[in-house]
Amino acid sequence: MRFGSVITAAIAGLVVLSAPAAAAEVRKFDQTSFAQAQRQGRPILVDVTAEWCTVCKAQGKQISAITRNPAFNKLLILRLDYDRQKAQRRRLNVPRQSTLIAYRGQKETGRLVAVSERKAIESLLRSAVR
Repeated sequence: MRFGSVITAAIAGLVVLSAPAAAAEVRKFDQTSFAQAQRQGRPILVDVTAEWCTVCKAQGKQISAITRNPAFNKLLILRLDYDRQKAQRRRLNVPRQSTLIAYRGQKETGRLVAVSERKAIESLLRSAVR
């Protein structure tokens, strides 16, 4: 093996070792996926968001950072569009955009409204994956 090949192989090995852990699965909210995940007993986060909402954007950054932790790799994040999915948000009793709802299967484990602090969001997510 040539020296250049050895270096390339070593760098490739480092890239694999430093690759991020599996993150939570993210999908657009739909009632079928939600019901199926509940029946399976999966941890679920319903993230009620709006494109124009600055708190939603801040929450999204926190959720993305927190769910890099392998403890959350089974978490299903369902993004519900506040402006376009009105019937679904009414079914879930969502008062406004920037609402986060955690479930462990069919049991709601917690809710946050307009909260973007990392500790509070992480605590909510942990309530679903315990």
